[in-house]
Amino acid sequence: MFVKSIELKNYRNYENLSINFNSDKILLIGKNAQGKTNLLESLYYLSCLSSARAKTDSELILWNKDFAKVKATVEKQELERELEITINPPKRKELKVNGVKKNKSSDFCTNLSVVSFSVNDLLLLRGVPDDRRDWLDMAISQIYPAYPDRISKYNKIRIQKNNHLKEIKGNINADTSLLDVFNTQLAISGSNIIFLRLKFLKEIQKIAMEKHLQIAQKEILTTFYNSTVTSEIDFSIENIPTVEDIAQMFNQKLEERKLEEIIRAQSLVGPHRDDVSFLINDIEAKKFASQGQQRTIVLSLKLAELELIKEKINDTPILLLDDVLAELDNVRQNYLLNAIGSQTQTIITSVDTLHFDDEYLKDVEIFKISEGMVV
Repeated sequence: MFVKSIELKNYRNYENLSINFNSDKILLIGKNAQGKTNLLESLYYLSCLSSARAKTDSELILWNKDFAKVKATVEKQELERELEITINPPKRKELKVNGVKKNKSSDFCTNLSVVSFSVNDLLLLRGVPDDRRDWLDMAISQIYPAYPDRISKYNKIRIQKNNHLKEIKGNINADTSLLDVFNTQLAISGSNIIFLRLKFLKEIQKIAMEKHLQIAQKEILTTFYNSTVTSEIDFSIENIPTVEDIAQMFNQKLEERKLEEIIRAQSLVGPHRDDVSFLINDIEAKKFASQGQQRTIVLSLKLAELELIKEKINDTPILLLDDVLAELDNVRQNYLLNAIGSQTQTIITSVDTLHFDDEYLKDVEIFKISEGMVV
């Protein structure tokens, strides 16, 4: 997979930008707050129609402008495709592949796959459960393009249920027939989400453990999925339950906590409440691992994510590295750069070229970004 060019119109701080890429190794340099991260974000947005930095699409539009456009030429399995997104709230965003409109996001998101590794990812372990769920869901979206639609459907049902719970809050004698309908729908929708999360985590666990051992010898990385539905699952020893099994457990948990949900007027069971935990030699990393150990875990996860996606889509995703080298020590920097395959197009942002040796810089295409322009 190769991004040959990208054009931005009214995107973030870019009024007009057009760049052609001719190398597998791209370096975007410039001072902070000039637009380097925004450029990487636009590529990520093209891959899954989502941004880890924006709550709404309106945030992606340049101040005082009505719309934004992101356009790129991508080569995938020797076929060239032109991808285009027009963001024009409150209208639905317009998606085009080779000039042809696509109504389904899943039809659009199969054309570009990326793995993004940013400074914020280094805080994955120390962050809140929302952060880990977001990482998990965005990674899964690169493999299963229909997954974001499942998340969206689930959240719509959950919001409807929450609104109903607010109406009957505290009334333990309320008619629960409508609540039962919402719960049935949530169990069906949510069990599919949980199953795909478990499947992804089990597959990435094995690869991440191997990557982690290569960096931190004798330290065994294990992953657990902490669920309000299935309880804790250890991917190193257990088989994951089927969708049907999860749905049955989901319904049972919803029934057990129905009264509590009515009293608190909240949906207390489901994938929106789940979390992921990581252990080093059976010790919880979030609480006891050093900063270096936590960064080794995240680095291992990201490299495992890259390898797993490559295996699943039979193509190499684009790797986006946003200022992470400055936050890694020399050992982890070298491991990361050496672990990237020669067929992986890598786009890196940095303040300068000081973190790269002369050998690495030989084949690098360098662009300087300043105030939303290439200078």
